[in-house]
Amino acid sequence: MEPLEHRTIAKVTARLVPFLIVCFFVAYLDRVNVSFAALTMNKDLGLSASAFGFGAGIFFLAYFLFEVPSNLFLERVGARRWIARIMFTWGVLSGGMAFIGGETSFYVVRVLLGIAEAGFFPGIIFFLTLWFPAVYRARIVGYFMAAIPLSTVIGAPVSGLLLGLDGFMDMKGWQWLFILAAAPALILSVIVFLYLTDRPADATWLDPEERAWLVARLEQERLQRDRVRRYSVTQALAHGRVWLLALLYFALVCGLYGVSFWIPQIIQGFGGLGDFAVGVVSMVPYLAAAIGMVIVGAHSDRRQERRWHLAGPAFVGAAGLVVSGSVMSPVVSLAALSLGALGMWSALGPFWARSATFASGSAAAGAIALVNSVGNLGGFLGPSLVGLVKEHTGSFAGGLAVLAGWLVLAGVIALALRDEAAPPA
Repeated sequence: MEPLEHRTIAKVTARLVPFLIVCFFVAYLDRVNVSFAALTMNKDLGLSASAFGFGAGIFFLAYFLFEVPSNLFLERVGARRWIARIMFTWGVLSGGMAFIGGETSFYVVRVLLGIAEAGFFPGIIFFLTLWFPAVYRARIVGYFMAAIPLSTVIGAPVSGLLLGLDGFMDMKGWQWLFILAAAPALILSVIVFLYLTDRPADATWLDPEERAWLVARLEQERLQRDRVRRYSVTQALAHGRVWLLALLYFALVCGLYGVSFWIPQIIQGFGGLGDFAVGVVSMVPYLAAAIGMVIVGAHSDRRQERRWHLAGPAFVGAAGLVVSGSVMSPVVSLAALSLGALGMWSALGPFWARSATFASGSAAAGAIALVNSVGNLGGFLGPSLVGLVKEHTGSFAGGLAVLAGWLVLAGVIALALRDEAAPPA
């Protein structure tokens, strides 16, 4: 690597990635803290397992409907303004979860939260394509998305502690969990607006030669894609490869969120653990996932290989979930669940590195948003399936097996897809 390239990428990484990790950390924590609130909220509100699973997942139906328009709007007005708006509105609504009173209000606020957050994740993925050449993207996306498991590594014990505020100021512990977890998003919305730079050409914090190199390198990659074929937004959204990627992501997300929303209750089912202890033990699968994401993403970039770095972790994740649900020992079950989490989350960096090279400009923004929005419908199906199976069987084993089947499908599709960045239509 040339010294100029090394210096520029290091400076861009240091400037953007840690801050974006913090933002996504808060986003994901706000999205899934309902899983920890459920430890006491479900009983207080009279929510059944299927009602909770449906309410946890309905977020993604609204997310699906507004994802593509949101990302196209971000490409037009700039990431700085649009991401700040997203974080402010989801912070308000996440705090509003503290005031739900039953099934109906639970569903309504989760829908509104999905609308508010739509566009955040694909917006960040698109934003990263504007700053990092393709050869760096698996590791950068892996670093960024490590915020998902890390949010739970840190958030799980904190959530357990906040549930202990039950009765403080005549409010339930789960209400305090929602209120206090919403504050960082509101604060960060202001910082995003002041801190982010929309494009490299505007980066006054880079030296002129660094800025010129980065702009030229990214423009060269754009021209290479366009020489194969220049896609309009409509053509990109209708392309078969985009829909295969969306199906792959749907299958992967079924497993990811099917597990995420139920991990605290799965661990609670081991027996003998209080709310704080459940939070601490819940850290273990996510810590394994965070380590796996960083290692697999960096290895994928070094080898410049995506198919097996995506399919392999998906198959490992499936095996872990099957074993976790089929053994009686809590220790072995937790270890297998951790292996499953490591596999599922490790697939994300190579997936987005592979998916974000299809087109450029508005076509890329639309395609990334479509893949993410369709894929995130798995966030509705996965938790709902686990809830339904649990309610009918009294066990999480069947639900975990169903999720494993979706992960196997994700791996099969990953192997079937060619590696070309921009295949002809």
